[in-house]
Amino acid sequence: MKHIIILGDGMADLPVERLGGKTLLQYAHKPIMDQLAREGRCGRLVTVPEGFPPGSEVANTAILGYDLNKVYEGRGPLEAASIGYEMADDDLAIRCNIITLEDGKIITHNGGNLETDDARILIDYLNEELAKPINEQEGCERVKFITGIQYRHLLVIKGGNKHIVCAPPHDHPNEEWRPLLVKADESVCYDSVATSTNRLSAQATADLLNTLILRSQELLPKHPYNQAKAAKGERQANSIWPWSGGYRPSMLTLQQQYSEIKNGTVISAVDLIRGIGHYAGLKIVEVEGATGLADTNYEGKAQAAINALKTDDFVFVHVEASDEAGHDGDLELKLKTIEYLDQRLIAPIYKEVETWSEPVCIAVLPDHLTPVEQRIHVGQPVPFLIWHRGIQADQVQQYDEVSCVNGSYGLLKLQEFMQELMKIK
Repeated sequence: MKHIIILGDGMADLPVERLGGKTLLQYAHKPIMDQLAREGRCGRLVTVPEGFPPGSEVANTAILGYDLNKVYEGRGPLEAASIGYEMADDDLAIRCNIITLEDGKIITHNGGNLETDDARILIDYLNEELAKPINEQEGCERVKFITGIQYRHLLVIKGGNKHIVCAPPHDHPNEEWRPLLVKADESVCYDSVATSTNRLSAQATADLLNTLILRSQELLPKHPYNQAKAAKGERQANSIWPWSGGYRPSMLTLQQQYSEIKNGTVISAVDLIRGIGHYAGLKIVEVEGATGLADTNYEGKAQAAINALKTDDFVFVHVEASDEAGHDGDLELKLKTIEYLDQRLIAPIYKEVETWSEPVCIAVLPDHLTPVEQRIHVGQPVPFLIWHRGIQADQVQQYDEVSCVNGSYGLLKLQEFMQELMKIK
């Protein structure tokens, strides 16, 4: 039995009054997901362990069967792996958004939907201006910016300390940014951590990051890219915002954990997911036109997944579009992303593998909720479906947050999802 997980990032939601009290999954036209739910088995999954933030780095790692208490190091190191930056033992890798600030508030977490080619110019500019001594004591190798995709980039602090408190910008739309600046984690003894590892203290790391944030707000508005945006009355990419940092993680591959998996592939436009796949021992397949937004190449991802299933035991397909629409609070667009996922990605995969003699098990789920009316991640249980030929169907008739409560899998927690999936042989 081959296995494929199709993940619609942030696809789950809460009841919306504009939709008659339905969630978006209840309201959307998604005949293939509903068919798979009707013919398969369903349940709900807790994807965020207690004490962890409800982010994609946490939820996707848990869905793939990892114990977050053992492997979690934040987004930064995962995205470093995807970008191809080989972390040194003393590196702190931290996710670095380029965001939009207006009137002292965070307006968007994505710099006005910044494109990668434009972002690369801004990142090069920041390296020229900031990747050098912050004061007389700092060496020029202390700070490095690395270009990622669109608004998602990487900041590496040589000797940085991960025991800091950062605010994910997508969790704070329209909030004042100054109270959200980086702070030292008061629950950790910073001096002993720094002394034992030759790292900066947590407070010194927080101070350095805040200095970089403030300097970026002086520099970025002066760049010709933002000056042109300002002249058109468009949102500027006018500040960096670092968050979710960590050290190089230590993770077993999926092949080491599950005898059923001999080889596998991850398909995603997002560095974070590619980084998880890298450490999980999965091949990373890039799809032309895959953007991480609603205009992504759904058909290309579907074909890449079909091709991977012809040779691999396990495929993980991640689609970011619903999450981005949720963060933007765009109800109509998020509905479209769910319907696109159903018709343009899940449908062709299902129709192809349904004809194969070798059975394929299909699982569909989100990683977390990104409610359009809140615009932030919510760590409630998510609905999932599992389908393969010959599975004993349960009573669920359609795929959504409410219907899956009655699924025969009940409520699974964290690694239990992957364990149940691997039992299907």
